[in-house]
Amino acid sequence: MIETIGGIGMSPLEILLLLGVVGLLSSRWCPPRARRPVALAAAAVVAVSGIVLTVRGLRWQMAPALAGVLVALAFAVPVLAGRPARRVRRWLALPGVVVCIGLVCASATAAWAVPVPVFPGPSGPYAVGTAVMQWTDVSRPEPATDEPGDHRTVVVQLWYPAPKGTAGPRARYLGRTEREARTVADGLTGYIGVPAFLLDDAVRARTGAVYDAPAAAGRFPIVLFSPGLGGVRTQNTAWAEELAGRGYVVAALDHPYDSAAVVLDDGRTIRTRVVATGDDEEDRRLATGWTAVRAADLSFVLTQLGRLDRGEIRGPLTGRLDTARAAATGHSMGGGAALRAARQDSRFAAVIDLDGYPYDPAPGSYHQPVLALTHPVDPADNPSYIPRLTRILSLSTSESYRITVPGAAHLTFADAPLYMPPVPSVVGSLGRTGGLTVTTAATMAFLDATLRDKPGDLATLLRPYGDLTVHRPVRKDDTGNRDADDGHDGLDRVRAGRPAPGS
Repeated sequence: MIETIGGIGMSPLEILLLLGVVGLLSSRWCPPRARRPVALAAAAVVAVSGIVLTVRGLRWQMAPALAGVLVALAFAVPVLAGRPARRVRRWLALPGVVVCIGLVCASATAAWAVPVPVFPGPSGPYAVGTAVMQWTDVSRPEPATDEPGDHRTVVVQLWYPAPKGTAGPRARYLGRTEREARTVADGLTGYIGVPAFLLDDAVRARTGAVYDAPAAAGRFPIVLFSPGLGGVRTQNTAWAEELAGRGYVVAALDHPYDSAAVVLDDGRTIRTRVVATGDDEEDRRLATGWTAVRAADLSFVLTQLGRLDRGEIRGPLTGRLDTARAAATGHSMGGGAALRAARQDSRFAAVIDLDGYPYDPAPGSYHQPVLALTHPVDPADNPSYIPRLTRILSLSTSESYRITVPGAAHLTFADAPLYMPPVPSVVGSLGRTGGLTVTTAATMAFLDATLRDKPGDLATLLRPYGDLTVHRPVRKDDTGNRDADDGHDGLDRVRAGRPAPGS
C-alpha cells in the first residue's frame, strides 16, 4: 500500500508520474539544447514511477495518466531519438496537447475525488486495539430464514484502549483479510449500485488499530454501535477508534441479512435481503421489523460482553468492561434500533442516534438520556422525521438533546466523507474530516457526561456543534396536567453558528 498525501489524494510516486507525462509532452517545445535531456529525464521518471506503482498496486485513478503517456510519447519520440524536431501543424498538435493535459487532469481529479481513506490517529491517551468476535444467540431463531436450527448470529468488531506505544500491523478497514475486505466492498457497491472499482482504495486502506493488541489496564465504558441499512460494522471506524483512544470500548455489529455483506468464521457470506419495495407503507413495515431484530441484537451483544468481561468467553477484554456504563448507538436505521433497544432494555445508560428515524410503532417512556444528531431536514422531503423524533425524545424521563448540524448530509456521520466523492448532497459540505470532528466532539461530550458523570452543563458543551434543541422531561402534577413551570412543552431551542471543520 502506498501512502497518499492528504488533501490531494495522491502518493509522491503518482505525482511524479503525472509530472513525467507533462515533461514528455513539453520537451518538444524546450530550447534545442534542452529538448533531449528533458525528454530523457521525463521518460525515466515515467518509467520508474510507473513500474514501482504497478508492482506495489496501481490505482484505477492513474489509468487516464497512463493513456496520457502514449499521447505524450507521440510528441517526445523524435526528441528522444535525437532527430531534429519537425514542425507539427497546429490543427494536429493542439488537440494532442489538449487530450494529454486532459488525461493528466482526469487522473489528478479522480485521485482527489476518490482518495485512499486516511484514518486520523487517536488523540487520546491510549493506542487502539481491535478484535472480531462471532456470537450466536441460541434463544432466537434467525428471522430471515426458514431453516430449522438456524439461530441468530452476529459478527462484532471491538475497538478498545491499548497501552500507549502498542505496535503491530495496522488493521484493514473493511475486513480481517484482503479477501474479506474485497467481499464486503463488493457487497457495498452492489447494494448502492455503483462500479466495484470505486472502493478499491477502501479495500487497501489500513486503520489506526492493531489486531488483538493487549488491552490497557482499567475498566472502560461500552459503546455499542449499529450501522445503517446496508451498512457494515466498520462504517464508523474513525469515530470508533477516536472513542477507544479516549478510554471507551466500542462494539460495532454486522447484522446478517440487512448488512451489505457479512463474512462468517466458516467463510460463508450473507448479503442483505432487505430491499425497498417502493411502497411507503410496506417499506415502513419492513423497517420496523428489522429495527426490532437489530434492537434484540444489541441487547444480546451487551449480554455477551458481560460474559466476555467475566472470562466466560475467550477474548482480550476479560476484566476490562464496565457493563453498567453502556450506551446504545447507531446510524440511520441503526440509530432507530439504538432508541428501541434502550426503551426495551434498561441496562443501557444512554443513547446516541446518528440521523436515524425511530420506527418503534408503540413506544413507551424510558429513562435514558438521548443525543440525536441530524442533518438539516427539509419538511417537504420528509415531513414526519423531525416530529416523530421529537415525540420519541419527549418520552425520555431524562434530559435529551437534538443537534441539527449545518452542512451535514446523511453520510456525514459515517466514514464516507473520507473516501467518497465530495458531493454535498451525499456527504455534506464539511470537508473530509469536518463531519468526523463534529460527530466525535459532540458524542464525546455526551458520553463523558452520561457514562462518566463528568461535571459541566451539557447543553453549553453541545451548543457549538449546531442548532441545539434540549428536550427536558415534562413532569405531571397530581391532576395529571403538565406542570406549568416546565414551559415550552419541555423544549428549549438554542441556535448556534455553523461548526468550523477541524474546530
